[in-house]
Amino acid sequence: MATLLLVIIYLAFISLGLPDSLLGAAWPVMQSDLGVPLETAGFLFMMIAGGTIISSLVSGKVLKRFGTSKVTFVSVFMTAGALLGFQFAPSIAWLVLCAIPLGLGAGAVDTGLNDYVATNYKAHHMSWLHCFWGVGATLGPVIMAQFISEGTSWRNGYLTISGIQFALVLILLITLPLWKRVTHNNNNAASNEIMETNAVRHEENNELKPLQVKGVKLALASFLFYCGVEATMGLWGSSFLVNVKGLSAAAAAQWVSLYYAGITVGRFITGFITFKMTNRALIRSGQLIAAVGAIILFLPLPSIFSLVGFIIIGLGLAPIFPCMLHETPTHFGKKHSQSIMGYQMAVAYTGTTFLPPMLGFISSYFTIGIFPVCILIFAAAMLLSTENLNRLLYRKIIGKDTSLKA
Repeated sequence: MATLLLVIIYLAFISLGLPDSLLGAAWPVMQSDLGVPLETAGFLFMMIAGGTIISSLVSGKVLKRFGTSKVTFVSVFMTAGALLGFQFAPSIAWLVLCAIPLGLGAGAVDTGLNDYVATNYKAHHMSWLHCFWGVGATLGPVIMAQFISEGTSWRNGYLTISGIQFALVLILLITLPLWKRVTHNNNNAASNEIMETNAVRHEENNELKPLQVKGVKLALASFLFYCGVEATMGLWGSSFLVNVKGLSAAAAAQWVSLYYAGITVGRFITGFITFKMTNRALIRSGQLIAAVGAIILFLPLPSIFSLVGFIIIGLGLAPIFPCMLHETPTHFGKKHSQSIMGYQMAVAYTGTTFLPPMLGFISSYFTIGIFPVCILIFAAAMLLSTENLNRLLYRKIIGKDTSLKA
């Protein structure tokens, strides 16, 4: 039963990734069809991200009240309906309205499933979970491109993705009882291990509100800067390659796709490495590898080294996000994990939404050549935040152990 539920969760994360890259892939056709300015896509993206941030912030209370299974079911239903609304949209105002439930549903699914897997499954499943998000994010533009290349409307692409989402809604409805059964039967080896090895920390944390727990703010900073690196690479990497390294737009797009391939493949491999290495070691290794990739981009090397740098950064980023998520119950206790997971996802989406545009704003006054410097600064800030978090939690545990012995 646990395996069957895990398959369903993986499918849910594929469906979570499917819409994430649709807007960018379809926008050149959507823009001319709807007769709106180019920058309207940025406004729609902000609306979706805003809904995601809001739902992530309130997801802790919602998940505690209704449970992960029901929240996931309703949230996927919302995203499926929103995508269907995109298909029928007669104007940009309709798209703006549909962007709201699309963002709200995505944030709740993301937070709920991440917390469920972090609490009930081992670390390798978290890495593979986010690998499947990459599969969905890759398939979305492929499906849309197929319809556009055949001369049919972008609306059919949204209709197809919506149909896939509604199929998942049906699966989730049928399997609702399975979630409680698996949680009850497991209650889980991973969860018990977390509680046993961190009992002292949990006893103290249970008396606090989530944001008052020591280390939470450092963890939030880690998520902010991680997503700053990941999203900035995706948004501005192609512009850097074209304007600084002299590549064609087509070649630059291919190189950026290899960056995403590095993340996806890296997360698949990370799932196996977690059997031999701890989350903390994987996070630190990934951050150092990403920093090396950023240094390669910064150095005045032939353009082929930029491709190497992009792939290295992708591989370095691969283990960081899923491993940081999986550490949440371990660091802060099972009682607060849902709320803190929601805060982490909200801050992650905040980093995705605001840090890349900040680089664009600065570049408009200087040059896109500052791109690798910005990536290196974000990567260094992320490493500093996680290392300070590790030191804080280590001192806390040692201090408690000493006081208990005394």
